[in-house]
Amino acid sequence: MSAATQLEHERAGKDGASSDGSFPDLVWTEEEEREIRRKIDWHTVPLVTILYMLTFLDRINIGNARVQGLGDELQLNTGVRFNWALSIFYIVYLLVEVPSNILLKWIGPRFYLPMLVVGFGFVSICTAFVRDLGGLMAARAILGVFEGGAMPGMAFFLSCFYKRNELLFRIGIYVSAASIAGAFGGLLAAGLAQIPEWGISSMRIYTWRNIFFFEGVITCIVGLAAPIWMPTKPSDAYFLNERQRAIAAERLLRESKANPDEKVTWADVKRAVFCIHNYTCSLGFFLINITVQGLSVFMPTILRDLNPQWSSTTVQLMSVPPYVCACFMAVLIAYISDKTKQRGIYLAIFSTFAMAGFAIMRWVEDKQARYAGIFLITVGAFPGGPGFLAWAINNSAGPGVRAVTTAYIVSLGTIGGIVATWTYIYTDAPKYPTGHTINFSGQIVTFFLAIFGILYCARENRLRAAGKRDHRLEGLSEAEADKLGYRHPRFHYWT
Repeated sequence: MSAATQLEHERAGKDGASSDGSFPDLVWTEEEEREIRRKIDWHTVPLVTILYMLTFLDRINIGNARVQGLGDELQLNTGVRFNWALSIFYIVYLLVEVPSNILLKWIGPRFYLPMLVVGFGFVSICTAFVRDLGGLMAARAILGVFEGGAMPGMAFFLSCFYKRNELLFRIGIYVSAASIAGAFGGLLAAGLAQIPEWGISSMRIYTWRNIFFFEGVITCIVGLAAPIWMPTKPSDAYFLNERQRAIAAERLLRESKANPDEKVTWADVKRAVFCIHNYTCSLGFFLINITVQGLSVFMPTILRDLNPQWSSTTVQLMSVPPYVCACFMAVLIAYISDKTKQRGIYLAIFSTFAMAGFAIMRWVEDKQARYAGIFLITVGAFPGGPGFLAWAINNSAGPGVRAVTTAYIVSLGTIGGIVATWTYIYTDAPKYPTGHTINFSGQIVTFFLAIFGILYCARENRLRAAGKRDHRLEGLSEAEADKLGYRHPRFHYWT
């Protein structure tokens, strides 16, 4: 008997592990699972939240930099030059998301995700030295290469550690980093812009250049340190003992009935692409992204035009409170949604908040009321991104399908980011009626998409309970039946 075979037999005799790595005889208490989940929370969620905050910060700091002199110096405040600088990022971002998540599945997250973070941090540093629109667009395109895999990669990473009813709260926390970045970005930009001019004679750093340079340096430092803390998967988590690792892996295996180490196949890609529910979530994510991405880069400009008497520093500071409220609400709704095991109803309800906010921005003249409308928009829209993404992941089965679904939803949603860059153009200032109308209409559609998703998933659950999907199992072995994923008659959709 070989040493490897002997070790496998010893392990099987000790804790009941089978040859495929599962533990069919393993039992544990709720207290044990709660302790394991607490340890996983501590070693995954804060790190991913910080990494995504830096991702979003390096993405939207161009909006802060614009009101600190970038727009005037690079002549971006005429025509649609600024919009082109924004669009190129999302176009590249869109193209790399699915390939990046497939690479993540092959390589593993511990070094791949931090590599992306270091990459876009370095690009941010380089952006501090651009001299014209061409240089800025080149930097933004390369930024899209690195950032394109970050959000779907982090969402998939978390889905490898948590059960379906635990996922949205964690995704909600890390995606809320977008609103944290918006709030922190305004404060940071206001402070960094005050640093006196420095550097060598041919490379002077000042005001808006300080924003890109120092935020990029911070990002690189955190990215380089991240692998020290980041685990790879539950079965080899360094912070758990042997029994806890077995429980952490087995609890997910029993829920999904799939091997977490399986590679992505073309069948997984097709299963993700041809899922009706994924189209519902991706279209919802697309519409949410028009608002979230658009507001994130244009809010300083909208606020400056809301009250031209405000200084650049005041504009940066006035952008902070709406983001703080958005962050609180996104985490709260994610927590409630996980506890109630409902997704669509909260997406529908909060889209009405965003509708009201855009209606105020579009048709009300009072400046204080319009500023209040921004609060309604952020509170209503920011919970939608993690909501639609988690809803799609919850209703995907199998690690390979989840990996593709995560990237696929974000990819289609990213088209909303491209649209967002053209919703607020220079010629529409100062009231931006076109942008507000587009977003108002998008939130109406989001409401009906959420209702459709609820009805579709509820109908499928009723048909499966009545046995009207059992014909899909005819002639299939147990292993082949497990490969059906969300099409399996026993798979229950979350509504």
